[in-house]
Amino acid sequence: MNEYEFTLKFRLPDADADASQYLDALAQAGCDDALVGVGQPGRIALNFTREAPSALDAMATALRSLGEAIPGAELVEASPDFVGITDVAELAGCSRQNIRKLMLSHVGTFPTAVHEGSPTVWHLAPVLQWLSAHQRRCVDRTLIEVAEAAMKVNIAKELRRIPGATLPKELAPLFA
Repeated sequence: MNEYEFTLKFRLPDADADASQYLDALAQAGCDDALVGVGQPGRIALNFTREAPSALDAMATALRSLGEAIPGAELVEASPDFVGITDVAELAGCSRQNIRKLMLSHVGTFPTAVHEGSPTVWHLAPVLQWLSAHQRRCVDRTLIEVAEAAMKVNIAKELRRIPGATLPKELAPLFA
């Protein structure tokens, strides 16, 4: 079993509810391995450090536990997933300018952005994989696994919003 760090952010079923009222229920449901953030009204964020056979399993059990503790809570985002150029530079241990130069000089292979504009946003997993494969940078394999799992959770969450869309078998248990 490995230890995985990730964050799950949720919208509460009652936007006016005090998020701290859910702390006991979260602990009882098995979320006692998370730091809970309740600073934004109507939202709750849980930063997990969870042991599991895989990062996707860790996120799946956390999602189920939270669903038990706070019925009706809606997943907003799993992270680490969406990153900007500053995030990529920090993870790569270099400057924003260095990353921008890499992007511009490797247009054919650098991962495509999820959103181009201000700011430009990428999924983290493909960027980490690219840095490892094309730049021979040492990238933590566990971080890549967590980023891949977060990307899958976020894509599955959006797929559920499309009428008639079906989740792949691997992702269906995440939202059962």
